[in-house]
Amino acid sequence: MALAPLFLICVIAYLVLAVLYWPGYGMCCKKGGATRLLPLLPFVLHAYLLYEDVLTGPGIALGFAVSLSAIAALTVLVHAIAAWRYPLGGLVGLVMAFAGVMVGLHGIMRDAATVPHSDMPAFGAHLVMALTAYSLFTIAALHALLMAAVEKHLHKPVPPRLVTALPPLLTLERLLFNLIGVGFVLLTLTLVSGGIFAEELFGRPLPFNHKTVFGFTSWLVFGGLLIGRRVYGWRGRTAIYWTLAGFVFLLLAYVGVKFVLEVILGRS
Repeated sequence: MALAPLFLICVIAYLVLAVLYWPGYGMCCKKGGATRLLPLLPFVLHAYLLYEDVLTGPGIALGFAVSLSAIAALTVLVHAIAAWRYPLGGLVGLVMAFAGVMVGLHGIMRDAATVPHSDMPAFGAHLVMALTAYSLFTIAALHALLMAAVEKHLHKPVPPRLVTALPPLLTLERLLFNLIGVGFVLLTLTLVSGGIFAEELFGRPLPFNHKTVFGFTSWLVFGGLLIGRRVYGWRGRTAIYWTLAGFVFLLLAYVGVKFVLEVILGRS
């Protein structure tokens, strides 16, 4: 089945919802089951497109654009679930816009290489777990940036409409640490299982390269942030800086390398 029309429908649906839920406009601050369920409609189509491109081959096909699309899908799902517990306001509109752009990029750049050994169920599970961890930390980094924007305009007499329609700072902070907590557990399991698979598949432990160094550095940063939150009550700018620092190390470990190889050098 040709998927191009479905990509276009998914992009349009996300962007229409982005307009409807945009901070300060339309449905951004309305409550109710229908308002919370609408974002899940394009998400279902988005999940199907990812399934077709990633999981229907002999192994798992991943590339730069596909990875970003998967991150966007998880972002939509996380916020769709969080909307039932937290007042997200115009944040939903920003999430819909992000997802629409990422699906469009995915539709344009669909040539993803199959990851070696990903036909092995256990190794495939390792890859899915790793991508989920990276995705959660990406969402956490976006939340940290939003927290910085809200904090910057918090004491202004007339803050911008974009900021006033976002969730309260405490809500963003709770979501941030929930994301980091789950992501840290998955990252820990990813690093441990990665070491096991490296020994089994290649007969040697994890290689000492940029991915290993940056991956473990990000693990230390996020672990330090969670300990600081628990012991010293870290929050606000401290949490923002540590989150962004950990995310940069993860970016250097995986997504940055993917971007250079596939987009700049044209390699898989």
